[in-house]
Amino acid sequence: MATTPELGWGDTNDRDNALRGLVDKLEPCVVRTEAGRVVWDNDRWDFLTGNDCPDTVHPSLWRQSGLNTAQGLFEVVPGIYQVRGLDVSNMTLIEGDTGVIVVDPLTSKEVAEAALALYRRNRGERPVKAVIYTHSHGDHFGGVLGVTTTEAVEAGRCTVIAPEGFMQHAVSENVFVGPAMLRRAVFMYGRSLAVGPEASVGFGLGQALSTGTVGLVPPTQDITETGQELVLDETRLVFQLTPDTEAPSEMNFYLPDHQVLLIAENVNHTLHNVLTLRGAQVRDAHAWASYITESIQLFPEADVLIGSHNWPTWGREQVMRMLTEQRDAYAYLHDQTVRLMNRGLTGTEIAEEIQSFPGELGRAWSTRGYYGSISHNVKAIYQRYMGWYDGNPAHLWQHPPAEQAKRYVQAIGGADATVTTAREAAEAGDLRWAAELLNHVLFAEPEHLAARELQITVYENLGHAQENGTWRNIYLTGAKELREAGQDKRGKGAPRGDSVDMLAALATGQIFDSMAVRLHGPRAAPHRLLLRWEFTDTGEVWTLLVGNGVLTPMRGNAPGSEAPQVTLRLERGTLNSVLARRTSFTEAVGSGAVAVDGDVSVLATFYGLLEEPARNFPIVLPRDGGAAGSSSRSALQGESLQSRGSRQGVSGGA
Repeated sequence: MATTPELGWGDTNDRDNALRGLVDKLEPCVVRTEAGRVVWDNDRWDFLTGNDCPDTVHPSLWRQSGLNTAQGLFEVVPGIYQVRGLDVSNMTLIEGDTGVIVVDPLTSKEVAEAALALYRRNRGERPVKAVIYTHSHGDHFGGVLGVTTTEAVEAGRCTVIAPEGFMQHAVSENVFVGPAMLRRAVFMYGRSLAVGPEASVGFGLGQALSTGTVGLVPPTQDITETGQELVLDETRLVFQLTPDTEAPSEMNFYLPDHQVLLIAENVNHTLHNVLTLRGAQVRDAHAWASYITESIQLFPEADVLIGSHNWPTWGREQVMRMLTEQRDAYAYLHDQTVRLMNRGLTGTEIAEEIQSFPGELGRAWSTRGYYGSISHNVKAIYQRYMGWYDGNPAHLWQHPPAEQAKRYVQAIGGADATVTTAREAAEAGDLRWAAELLNHVLFAEPEHLAARELQITVYENLGHAQENGTWRNIYLTGAKELREAGQDKRGKGAPRGDSVDMLAALATGQIFDSMAVRLHGPRAAPHRLLLRWEFTDTGEVWTLLVGNGVLTPMRGNAPGSEAPQVTLRLERGTLNSVLARRTSFTEAVGSGAVAVDGDVSVLATFYGLLEEPARNFPIVLPRDGGAAGSSSRSALQGESLQSRGSRQGVSGGA
C-alpha cells in the first residue's frame, strides 16, 4: 500500500515526544483483577513496533497506533508525570508539597491501581491529596477507586474536583439509549476483534479501553468559571471551562509554576469526533474551535502541552502550532460545511466535496482522521443544523431497510443478478457501491451465501484501506459478524453488570426516566397504574403513573384525589442493589428491605410491561421478529430495571 506522500514521513518529532522522559515501564504490561481476569494487556500490541507496515493496514494508521503503544511512567517536567499505555487515556500526576494530585484516573479501578503503584515505585509513597476529573466521559473518572476511597474523600483527606455539571453528564448521556450505544461501541472500538495486522490495530485516540471495575466518587468541589484558581497541596492551578466541546462538561487547566497547560481532550494528536460513531448528541464544532482560541489567549506562556490522550508537546512555538492546527481543523470543517450547506448541498454531498484540509493544515499529523474523520464530522455538522431530512421529497417517507432492499433486488433482476453486479463493482475497485448492493441482497435474503461471502471480502478490503481506526474496526467487525451469523451468541454482546457507584450517582428521577423508555407502549395502553415510592433514607417520594401507554414519573403525590394502588417503602440503596443485580425485588421484599402496601399484583403488572433492552441486536443483517426487544422479565424475578446507560465508563465516551 502506498504511503501518503504529502506527510512528513521523515519527521521523528512525534516519536521522540512519545518516548521522551520515560522513567519506568510495567513489565509485563498486563493488569488483572483479583480473580485473575485480564482487564488490560498492552503487550499484545507489540507487533506494531517490531515490524514494517503490512498491506492490510494503512501506513499512517500503523504509525499512529505504534506511537500509542508507548507505555510506562514518563516525566513531563520535574514534578509532573504521566502514566501512558495502561488504558485508552492518560493518568497525570502532579506532585505537591506533601502528596500528589491525580488527574483523570483512567477507566477502571485495576489499571488505576497499577498506574499509581508504578508511580509510587519510582517516586515514593506520596498520598493522593486530590483527584481532578477533566470531563464527564468514563475513561477519565471510572478508575477513581483505584487511587482513593470514598472514606478518604468523606474524611477530607482527598478533594475531588470537576467542572460544573459533571455529575449530571457523567451518568446521563447513556441513560436513555445506553444499550444501543453499547452495541454500536462493539463495532466502533473493535471490541470483538482479534488483535493483529489483519484485525484491530487500535482506534487512533488509543488502543483499547480497559475492562475492569468502574466506579465514581462525586466531586467535592466544582469549577464554575474560567479564571477560577485553586491551590492544592501548595500547587497553583488556573482553570478554563470548555462546556459543550468534546464533552458537555469539560475543562482545561494551567500550572503557572511549571508553565504546563493540560488541555483535557479538547486537543489531541488526531482529529476527534464531532459525532462519535457509537452514537451521541452532535457536538458543537464552532464552540470547540472558539474555546481553543480562548486557550491560546489565556495561556500564551505555556511551554508544555499535555492532554488526556496521546503524548505531550514541548516548546512554546510547538505548543502554539499544535493548538492552532487543532483549532483551525474544527473551524474549517464547521465553516466550510455551513458555506456549502447554504449553497444547497446535503451532508453526504458536502462530505464528498471536503475530503482533505488545505495547505499546511492538511500536512499536519495532528489533524489526520485516525479517530474522527472529515467525512463523518462534516455530516455531523450538517445534522446539528439541519437534522436527518435533506429536503428531497423522495427521502421524506422511504421504506425501511428490509422492504427497500426487497424492491431494489427485484428491480435489478433478483439476488443473483445483484450479486453479479456487486462483484463487477468490487473488481473495478468501487467497493462502496459493491457494499451497498450486497447490503440490499442480505437485507432481502439474509441466507444468500454468495452475497454474504462477497460482502465479507468487501468489508475486509474496505477496512484494511482505512486511515481511520474506527472505520477500520466497523468494517472488520461487520465482516466478522457476517462470518459468524447464525452462531449461538447467548451471553455475548454488550457487557452486563451495573456498577453500584454509577447507579448511586443517578438521580432517582433519572432512574424512573430510564424505566419510561422501556415501557412497551402498545401493551401498556389498556392499563392505568399508580405506584407510590417512599425512600426512607433520602425522604424522597415519587409517584409513577402509567396511562395511555406512557409512564409519567412525578415527584411527590399524584395530582387530584386518585389514590395509589400500591406503595413501596425502601432505601434508595436497596433500589440500586436491585438495579445492579445484587439482589431481586423478591428477595428484598422477603428480607424486609422493601415494604409493600396495597395490591402487589399492580407491581407485578408494572414490571411485566417493562422491556429488557436487546444486548446483541443485528446490525449487518435484518432483525427478526423478536430482535427489537427481548422478553419482559419481571424485576420481582430478579430483572434489572435500568437501561445500563449508567455504565458510561464501559461504553467509552470519547
